Amino acid sequence: MNLSNQSTTYVWQQAAWPAWQMDMLALAKPLERASKAQGVLIGRMQDLGMEVRNLVSVTALTSDVVKSNEIEGERLNADSVRSSIARRLGVDVGALAPEDRSVEGVVDMVLDATQKCDQPLSKERLFAWHMALFPPKAYRLRDLRIGAWRDDANGPMQVVSGRMHQGCVHYEAPPAERLEAEVQAFLAWVNREDSATPELLRAGLGHLWFVTLHPFDDGNGRIARAIGDMLLARADQSSQRFYSLSAQIMRQREAYYDILERTQKGRLDVTQWLLWFLQALEAAIAHAHSALDFVLVKTRFWQTHADLVLNARQKRVLNKVLDKDFDGKLSNKKWQTLAKTSADTALRDISELVQLGILESRGAGRGVYYLLRGWAGGAENG
Repeated sequence: MNLSNQSTTYVWQQAAWPAWQMDMLALAKPLERASKAQGVLIGRMQDLGMEVRNLVSVTALTSDVVKSNEIEGERLNADSVRSSIARRLGVDVGALAPEDRSVEGVVDMVLDATQKCDQPLSKERLFAWHMALFPPKAYRLRDLRIGAWRDDANGPMQVVSGRMHQGCVHYEAPPAERLEAEVQAFLAWVNREDSATPELLRAGLGHLWFVTLHPFDDGNGRIARAIGDMLLARADQSSQRFYSLSAQIMRQREAYYDILERTQKGRLDVTQWLLWFLQALEAAIAHAHSALDFVLVKTRFWQTHADLVLNARQKRVLNKVLDKDFDGKLSNKKWQTLAKTSADTALRDISELVQLGILESRGAGRGVYYLLRGWAGGAENG
């Protein structure tokens, strides 16, 4: 959709572009808080064993992949994403879900960005990420230029909402003819050491700058967030991820799009965007502490029951029950859904766990449900 919006001036149209400006005095205290929160989390992780750190990293990366896609309206199966990440990192997370081709490329991109955060960002690397997001065979029916800059053959790149021909233009990106030079300037900045700008602010600025260029036909938001994660990994001085900024952005999705639009339609002062970014980062780290608590509960549970021989379905469902996001009560019907099995098989699996003293039943008749016996963190399971 291409609608005119001649009255609006965008940041890339400013005479001084891309000389970003920021009020370091206004950013000082929020930056200090975010940096301190970052340090506390990393310090806490260093006090734990490698097994726990690996599990927390898998959890954070899974959330990052799932939520970054969800921001754009793309739904991925969390179990498939988690299993894909665990396979690649060689982390034991119990029973794995079957491989799902629809998630493999997305996982490849995020892991390349974070696990190889110290490597230079190049045009070729960005093209590889784009091809990973949009495998040619899967998207052959869509009119997308894959692994190449957009060409604006159908008009300028615009972010639009509303009905066809009556929509509201939220943003218009630089014309395609400028992209080669614009991206090269961006990449030179990403790869250049800059002692004057704190790393956390560079992460926020890199995220904003790339999504402002919008160089691809699709996938710009997800790649921008991957670049932000890459720069955050550099700031953390660790390729292991222990928090998910994308998950926090999803919680504040409307505010995220609002601050992006206001920044892109404003002057070159990005102070308000960076304040928002630091606040979101601090909140993401706070959520990571909560996620770590659940990982510790899960680890303790499996250490306690290490001598038990359980089948893959039982391990998978128990891991789901121990997850922070487990919703509702564990019934036979929910077991069928989680384990993808029949009612009879679900009943046998549950009965075995009741006999082993892992589960206990509550209620009666059709209202019966099951709890982890005497286990804090699984007391009512939702």
